[in-house]
Amino acid sequence: MILAAGRGERMRPLTDSTPKPLLQVQGKPLIEWHTDALAKGGFRQLVINTAWLGEQIPAHFEGSALSLAWSHEGADFGGALETAGGIARALPLLGDVFWVLAGDVFVPDFEFTQAAVDRFMASGKLAHLWLVPNPPHNTKGDFGLGKDGLALNLPAGAPGPRFTFSTIGLYRKALFDALPYGNPDGIKAPLAPLLRQAMDNQQVSAELYEKAWTDVGTPARLQELNNPTLATASQTS
Repeated sequence: MILAAGRGERMRPLTDSTPKPLLQVQGKPLIEWHTDALAKGGFRQLVINTAWLGEQIPAHFEGSALSLAWSHEGADFGGALETAGGIARALPLLGDVFWVLAGDVFVPDFEFTQAAVDRFMASGKLAHLWLVPNPPHNTKGDFGLGKDGLALNLPAGAPGPRFTFSTIGLYRKALFDALPYGNPDGIKAPLAPLLRQAMDNQQVSAELYEKAWTDVGTPARLQELNNPTLATASQTS
């Protein structure tokens, strides 16, 4: 599942007329970097949720060779349902184990593999997350990572490093049992509380991903991706 329903407020005015996943990075819409990588790994049955300017995304993929299913949160409920609410809404379209990632991150070298899915299925965990070194806009990080490969819900002030959640993860449907299956009433719900509760029960594993990753959350970050010389200049000045 690719999350593509957000408004992209910080990306305005670019997102006033274009949904953020369709913004171009190095000549290709952000979301296509994901669909191409998933297809390369053998994952061609995809679910995409939409809300803001949501009609543009299905139109973009018209005629695609991928098998695409849609969860139109904007049309059904008037707006996005947040991450857990959106995933819960799409559960009837998903298998028991599935990938999820945000449509607005740039991670050009990530490999979606069946081997990762197989390891996760064998683990019995509810989720497996890919964490990244903390970027400048999230210096405190999100979750800890134990030596045993467990993701840690570290309380404020606890020792040990925290890393940033890349938005890439593998999940079981059971992680979302606290929400009504299919979310028929359109409940808005964030993902972090569900993950933190599962972490406290040692039900979330994780690994550190140290290749290129960018949360394309502002026009400046988008510009740096499209003009690498600007990023190099800012790093050396």
